[in-house]
Amino acid sequence: MNGIIVINKPKGITSHDVVYKVKKIFNEKVGHTGTLDPNATGVLPLLIGEGTKLSKYLIEHDKIYKVRLTLGKKTDTVDVEGNVIEEKEVYKELLTNENVR
Repeated sequence: MNGIIVINKPKGITSHDVVYKVKKIFNEKVGHTGTLDPNATGVLPLLIGEGTKLSKYLIEHDKIYKVRLTLGKKTDTVDVEGNVIEEKEVYKELLTNENVR
């Protein structure tokens, strides 16, 4: 099989895990065009067989991420899974599009 498969990666699995499973199913060379963190969900394009040659054309394009975050909390793991080790007040009037960019 040659081409591209688009996977909707769930939370709790690594991009490497997805590649490994697809590689076992199709018994072909498999690659991806960017890694999603284990806590992230979203589109994970996989390149299979001769499709892996398309990687150089796909990697150079911009990607768009949608995030949900909590401001004012710092954790010991720098993600939502960690213990909160510091909290600061967030001034909502400062949360403008210009200041957040």
